Amino acid sequence: MTSSEKGEIIRPFGPSIGKFNIPKSIIKTLNDYVDNIIIDKKKSEKLNKGKYLAGNVTQEFRLEQGIMKKSGWAEFLTQSTGSWIYNSCGKKISKLRILDSWVVRQFENEYNPIHWHDGHISGAGFLKVPSNFGKTVQEKKNTNKNGQLQLIHGSNMFLGPSTLSIIPKVGEFYFFPNYLMHTVYPFVNTKEERRSISFNAFIDDDIYNVYSEKI
Repeated sequence: MTSSEKGEIIRPFGPSIGKFNIPKSIIKTLNDYVDNIIIDKKKSEKLNKGKYLAGNVTQEFRLEQGIMKKSGWAEFLTQSTGSWIYNSCGKKISKLRILDSWVVRQFENEYNPIHWHDGHISGAGFLKVPSNFGKTVQEKKNTNKNGQLQLIHGSNMFLGPSTLSIIPKVGEFYFFPNYLMHTVYPFVNTKEERRSISFNAFIDDDIYNVYSEKI
């Protein structure tokens, strides 16, 4: 693990994972925006992304360009991506073209199956989480993955774990390459919402394409 000025780079299994904290002002603005969209049925339907995404969840809708800029979300993604990439491979990106950003509203017994994203890079973070994700069916289980985000890569082997399980915490955001498979586990015994936010984007082709330089 290496540290950067605004976040940390995690290398649990090969591809680096960038972990950054979303500023509280952005979280509030985005949550207020989401709450307004929820009660506006016409706009909710217009922004609906459910048929394009993998999740078996209550609601998924894209963020409008205006709110991404106004809230500072687009700037946060740009700055954090630049820091993550530079601290991972020593290269400075000259652009970040956001393909899409969307919010996922998940409630008890809902889940997101294993999937991956478009673009070069992606990420997921948390705007709202339940006070607890419920107990396991068997009381004496050693682990409880209810509601967790799990990143998956490669095969499990000695000193080479293939998964990274993340307990959701409001404000934490994780950046990863688009091809990295991931899933979200269901949770139980609560009516509270697990609200996450994700994005897909392109960076410089010559940085993403590791075979772009001639040997």
